[in-house]
Amino acid sequence: MTTTNAPLPAVDKDWWRGAVIYQIYPRSYQDTNGDGIGDMKGIAQRLPHVASLGVDAIWISPFFTSPMRDFGYDVSNYEDVDPIFGTLEDFDAVVAEAHRLGIRVMIDLVLSHTSDRHPWFVESRSSRANPRADWYVWADSRPDGTPPNNWLSIFGGSAWQWDPTRLQYYMHNFLTSQPDLNLHNPEVQDALLSVARFWLTRGVDGFRLDTINFYFHDKELRDNPPLAPERRNAQTAPAVNPYNYQEHLYDKNRPENLAFLKRFRAVMDEFPAIAAVGEVGDSQRGLEIAGQYTSGGDKMQMCYAFEFLAPDVPTPGSVAEVQHALDKAAPDGWVCWAFSNHDVMRHVSRWDAGVADHAAHAKLLASLLMSLRGSVCIYQGEELALPEAELAYEDLQDPYGIQFWPDFKGRDGCRTPMPWDSSAINGGFSPARPWLPVPAIHLGAAVSIQEDDPGSVLNHYRGFIAFRRQHPALVKGEIAFGPASDGVLSFVRSHGNERILCLFNMGGEACEVERPAAAIEALAGHGFDGRLNEKKIALPAWGAFFARYA
Repeated sequence: MTTTNAPLPAVDKDWWRGAVIYQIYPRSYQDTNGDGIGDMKGIAQRLPHVASLGVDAIWISPFFTSPMRDFGYDVSNYEDVDPIFGTLEDFDAVVAEAHRLGIRVMIDLVLSHTSDRHPWFVESRSSRANPRADWYVWADSRPDGTPPNNWLSIFGGSAWQWDPTRLQYYMHNFLTSQPDLNLHNPEVQDALLSVARFWLTRGVDGFRLDTINFYFHDKELRDNPPLAPERRNAQTAPAVNPYNYQEHLYDKNRPENLAFLKRFRAVMDEFPAIAAVGEVGDSQRGLEIAGQYTSGGDKMQMCYAFEFLAPDVPTPGSVAEVQHALDKAAPDGWVCWAFSNHDVMRHVSRWDAGVADHAAHAKLLASLLMSLRGSVCIYQGEELALPEAELAYEDLQDPYGIQFWPDFKGRDGCRTPMPWDSSAINGGFSPARPWLPVPAIHLGAAVSIQEDDPGSVLNHYRGFIAFRRQHPALVKGEIAFGPASDGVLSFVRSHGNERILCLFNMGGEACEVERPAAAIEALAGHGFDGRLNEKKIALPAWGAFFARYA
């Protein structure tokens, strides 16, 4: 096996706590070979841009060999790079360049399911007696030939697909071409842990674990109970999806997962300063599960929370409520917050209704995200305040959007190519027709437009990340909320002897709030012009204010 000789960033086992992680969706970052699809060489080429933001790590969405039915989340070979993205050597070059720039590399491991073209599944479905017959979730039909139970796929329809060779159903939480692995089988666990070791040996610094709470199913295949309408929400599936009508007690969220996560952590601990963030997809118990998975120091370092990926516009009250719920559910846990990713509408569009000053709103949201207690994920293009792309039906690639169009338009609108140069063809992403079109509205927000504008959203991200790095309280500190007043969110971050007051005007009108009775010193360098007066703190619309307690 070839391993990277790239030097690792300085060893700090706690680097992940409060880290800023930049998510790269490789299909849409930079194309270097002219096929309209981004690739590893493109990521390496654009890493100086990532470094200019001041982030701690990158998370690369799946790039493994795949038939691309779900664009890499259907893996057919865990230990190779799909040719559309390049080679293993190209990946090694990404790791080497990232480490040269002081950036850690996290990769997206999809362990709950594979592609139906994976050799494991090809063998498993060949008979009921082959060595891998039990590597996937197989079940007999009910006496009338219908599926074994009422479990639903998150992509629509039953979670069971009939196989005419085995005369059984196999389980798929996602597409029918994504059969679920049976992690109750120790051999499957061993194979997946071997995958983790493969990439750790190549020099990766950690993992983002896709659908981490989907790893185990109920061995008895019990039906999920119905979920009361008043408890439904659209945090993990769109409101039009009947997946929201069940309480998912048996198809995921199983207690057996805790022992496997301990095994996974033990593998990571064989290497220096490795960290993982687990994606917990559950609309009712997400924070509780995140608490379980990050407790005790022997499982995941952090979990990826969905609370701010939902359609609901955050308010001072709702932000505080989420943090209080987290404190209750995960008192010794740690989460990674995100406002946008490759699966949801970009947040500046999701939350921008009626906003007059879009740039100011984007700056406020970015600063709020990076001031909360937890680690942070920034999705590519978020630093440009890219809006969601409006695509025609004929341009869609996402099977999820095609299934539920037009009530749910899928995920293509947040996956369009990164606009680098407003004057270049396809925004500088590719000289060829891209796999998804580059919206004209994105060209006006391209890196080339924002690069030299000190007031741009891009430079605000750079400046605020630098400001945050100067204040340990904002990175790793505790958080205590003050009373919400006139749409202003107030909290204090504290770490050691540093206590920082953070105020965010989450409304479209300028306002004033009472200054604290204790002595405070206004901080500079964060990009906002809130003013400290004798008795008040003045906040412009979508403004913020930061001060250190004396």
